[in-house]
Amino acid sequence: MRKLMITACLLALAACGQTTTPAATTETPVAEAPITTPTNAAEATAADTCGAAAHQALIGTPASEIDLATYPAGTRIVTPETMVTQDFVPTRLNITTGTDGNVASLNCY
Repeated sequence: MRKLMITACLLALAACGQTTTPAATTETPVAEAPITTPTNAAEATAADTCGAAAHQALIGTPASEIDLATYPAGTRIVTPETMVTQDFVPTRLNITTGTDGNVASLNCY
């Protein structure tokens, strides 16, 4: 009976062992470029983090004709009289108007 128990234990342990050797990898890791986050509006706009380039056709359009519901969430229209928060959100599209009420520029901040 004792030999039977020892044999059963040895078989159970053998079943848990590694059956194949892992293949050696010869690939060298590829170094990825560091991701840099813009730190100001000029950098964010240059990197187009808010998608402003896709909306350049708005320049010269009267701001009153813009439906913000059709633009990314957080998009805002900034007029010369508008007070805006100073928090920097590089993905926020800002549609800036001139004193004539027409879109003058698109910025990311």
